[in-house]
Amino acid sequence: MSDRRNIADPVVEYLRLGLAFDRIEEGFVDAYTGDPALRAEVENAATPDPAELARRARSLRDELPAGLPADRAEFVSAHLRALECSGRKFAGEAIGFVDEVEAYFDVRIGPGDEAVYRDAHAAMADALGVPGATGDQLRGAYANYRRADEIPADKVAALINEFAGSLRERVRREFPLPDAEVVEFEIVSDKPWSGFNYYLGDYRSKVAVNTDVPQYMSSLPGLIAHEAYPGHHTEHCRKEQRLVGSGQLEHTIFLVNTPQCLMAEGLADHALAAAMGTSWQEWAAEIYGDFGLRFDAERARAISNAAAGLIRVRQDAALALHDRGADIDDVAAFLQRWLLVAPDRARQMLRFLTDPLWRAYISTYVEGYALLGQWLDEAGPVGPARLARFGRLLDEPLTPSVLRAELTN
Repeated sequence: MSDRRNIADPVVEYLRLGLAFDRIEEGFVDAYTGDPALRAEVENAATPDPAELARRARSLRDELPAGLPADRAEFVSAHLRALECSGRKFAGEAIGFVDEVEAYFDVRIGPGDEAVYRDAHAAMADALGVPGATGDQLRGAYANYRRADEIPADKVAALINEFAGSLRERVRREFPLPDAEVVEFEIVSDKPWSGFNYYLGDYRSKVAVNTDVPQYMSSLPGLIAHEAYPGHHTEHCRKEQRLVGSGQLEHTIFLVNTPQCLMAEGLADHALAAAMGTSWQEWAAEIYGDFGLRFDAERARAISNAAAGLIRVRQDAALALHDRGADIDDVAAFLQRWLLVAPDRARQMLRFLTDPLWRAYISTYVEGYALLGQWLDEAGPVGPARLARFGRLLDEPLTPSVLRAELTN
């Protein structure tokens, strides 16, 4: 029998359902800026049964569009499919990892190509000045580069503020934000990620930067762009202003393991290039120089371009762990081999890949970057048309299926 108690307002039922998952796994609701009375209602109710949540998600999805316009119904439907899968997983149902990822993120994943990884290593060897190096020699050269690239701990906080200020100024010219918007940065430790945006609503974010992971000159600008300008914070602000402000209340909630995560992470990984172009390293070098640090922009760009061929390595590790049941020590060795990282860094990566809530999440970065990159590339490598497309990602309730449909037209 269909649960029709809130079908007159399917969005409210979707919000109620999403909030209920946070009662099962704290952190499932990444952000909620909607009616606090609804959240209080869910928090004060009996502990939900995961199987019942899955049933409710399926029932509500079957009732759509339930008066919603087609684009909103498509968005809510894709997220209800993800919630149904989460409910089934929490209830203990066995679901294949590839099917799980597809239900969550609206993409079908497969293994990468080790020939591509070998080519990436060859390009990295050239960029590092050790042509033809492999194995320990290449790993040693890369380790030396990373040590020289590491930011002194006492400069990290000041550099975060400097990069954030510069990016904020640039982004606000292209994508206006409310005057009240603000990002507060904080340094944290003992987390399975390098950075995290906590969107608080009313155009405010708290961005945590994890000091367990060393911060590097070549990656800090990307981290700030990813989490703040024009990444997660900017997207949240624009959608709160434009979508929530026009009554699309489904965007008052942001749920882990849903298609909006893949869209958000893909957007955020393209954020630095959107804001500063493909020659952002020269801009970064000027800022580092003001802090007495030397950053070789040309070399950093060459190494970054080469390392882009390794983007699927961590997804391969997740497939090995959760699809093929590989031994965790073998997977750690796989990460060390292809990503040229030390054992402790490989184990840090495995914390994320084995976390019960986050184990599938690596695909949001891998597949999100690839899909959104392909979609952005249709507008050209640089210029106003590409920037306008990036603006659509900030402002519209797009899903992976919508992007794929546009690519095929």
